[in-house]
Amino acid sequence: MHVYTKQLLEFIENSPTAYQAVDSSAKILDEQGFVRLGAQDAWELEAGKGYYTVQNGTSIIAFRMPAGKIDSVMLAASHSDSPTFKLKAVCEADTGDYVKLNTERYGGMILSTWLDKPLSLAGRLVVKGEQGIKTVSVKVDRDLVLIPNVAIHQNRKHNDGFAFNAQTDMMPLYGMSSAKGSLMATVAEAAGVKAEDVVGSDLYLYNRTPATIWGADNAFFSAPRIDNLMCAYGTLQGFLQSAAAQNTLQVWACFDNEETGSRTKQGAGALWMRDTLERVCEGCGTDLRRVLPASMMLSADNAHAKHPNHPELSDAQNAPRMGGGVVIKANASQSYATDGISCAIFSEICKKAGVPTQSFANRSDSPGGSTLGSIADTLLPMNTVDIGMAQLAMHSSYETAACADNAHVVNASRAFFETAIKLDADGNYHI
Repeated sequence: MHVYTKQLLEFIENSPTAYQAVDSSAKILDEQGFVRLGAQDAWELEAGKGYYTVQNGTSIIAFRMPAGKIDSVMLAASHSDSPTFKLKAVCEADTGDYVKLNTERYGGMILSTWLDKPLSLAGRLVVKGEQGIKTVSVKVDRDLVLIPNVAIHQNRKHNDGFAFNAQTDMMPLYGMSSAKGSLMATVAEAAGVKAEDVVGSDLYLYNRTPATIWGADNAFFSAPRIDNLMCAYGTLQGFLQSAAAQNTLQVWACFDNEETGSRTKQGAGALWMRDTLERVCEGCGTDLRRVLPASMMLSADNAHAKHPNHPELSDAQNAPRMGGGVVIKANASQSYATDGISCAIFSEICKKAGVPTQSFANRSDSPGGSTLGSIADTLLPMNTVDIGMAQLAMHSSYETAACADNAHVVNASRAFFETAIKLDADGNYHI
């Protein structure tokens, strides 16, 4: 049970931001013999081989060419980003006694969970050298900053629903006044570059609290960024473990910026995915538009588990539990893309594979979140099912899920990739 969990926790440890998540994924693909393709290059694709391409360093698409012609696409998509804080352009704030870092919120997080935790910085640096301008991934691998709470004696409202202000309450402490002006040198040293060569950066806070497996029978694990690296890693493993298909293009994708709406050049709302699939299909003499009706997207993003202290926050009949299997998410407004057809097809795939499934729906009086499925399939109209693994404390800086579900997401996605969907002239689906 814990093999996949331990692998996931190592992946999370190596992926403090979307930049490192893509680097970690690319390394795994390289080890499996996949070939990296540049967007500016001419693609010469061979039957049966695996390839991948990267956008902006934070999104990645991998695909395996079928042995024969492309009749359908089986696509699993997840996201690489998590809620955090990003450094502003002028990022050091000198108060006279201390040096703080000037940050702004990225995505919707539970602010209080970032307080009194060991934090550091990761992301990328933009470096200018003799060969031109390049980007370098960076992770400062030590406890560097902390956002200090106010003592209860100085704020008696802490336990009465205190509202945190991102501008005043959430600025991380970096050092004493003598540390002023040293931050970029610290980050540059971690990246192995000269501070004077750094001409730009995209740097984020990350929580350095170590991941742990815990509970009776070690049923649970907790870590930063479970949403959504649990699905990203699980679907990647399912993709790599799946058998090659005869006439199906198998695609694994991990997009950036889901937490802020997906509408960026590297998000699920960009043309990048469609452009990539069109390049592949055109190289094989296939019309993507004719392939999409028999294709399917697995939009994988974690789901809310029934809370042990607040079961009333869930819909009583659609409240998944941790460890109960893959969660199929649905919403009448289509903030989740699941419909009757996609739910039935995916449920049948899981049933054949022996993978348990559960249902999630929001309370009817409470709006829920959304994910990338409905956004991506406006550009790639295909049957789409939104799934996830049940977890607690979504968008906390430290989240919790069940060890058993790591195997469930791998097994479900492997079965998904090995499925060939046929659509007959009468509109019937065969799997």
